[in-house]
Amino acid sequence: MKTKSILLGSAIVFALGMASCNSNSSEDSKDSTEQVNNEAIEATAPTDSVASAQKDDAEMVVDLAGGGMMEVELAKIAVTKATSSEVKKFAQMMIDDHTKANDELKTLASNKNIVLPTTLPDAHQKTINDVSEKSGKDFDRKYMDEMVEDHKKDIDKFEKLADKGNDADLKAFAAKTLPTLKHHKEEAERIEKITDKM
Repeated sequence: MKTKSILLGSAIVFALGMASCNSNSSEDSKDSTEQVNNEAIEATAPTDSVASAQKDDAEMVVDLAGGGMMEVELAKIAVTKATSSEVKKFAQMMIDDHTKANDELKTLASNKNIVLPTTLPDAHQKTINDVSEKSGKDFDRKYMDEMVEDHKKDIDKFEKLADKGNDADLKAFAAKTLPTLKHHKEEAERIEKITDKM
């Protein structure tokens, strides 16, 4: 038992070290973080089936974390750049709700020895760049269009983790977060209709 604890501790230290090294490289943070998690799981999981289940959960959590980071960063831009008060209000809700969810996910991931990306995955950074290029009413429309599509994807991912996740705590987190995401999607769709008429 003591040997296993030492191995787990060593794997986590190695994983955290690798994650910090990879954040400075040109490799996508999502890919490098998943690689770090997979290596740590392989070093500590008692069986291949347990390793496979842990890898599936870790991959979903890394994906959710990247999406949550993107929504907060994009919302920070929208709070200052949007022209519509409805869009600004929505963006502030994104900052408040997703920061809370992101913090919960970080704590949960840490408890499960899952390393999360510290920088935005490339695909999410591209989304931020694309939306940020717009200005005025075009920005409002693009941001709300992105939020509708993004929340559709979020809901699918959280439903998958809630239904098919292997870890009870991660499943409970996903199930608890789903109503908030569905509310966000409804609000995004409502505001998207307003911005389409602007």
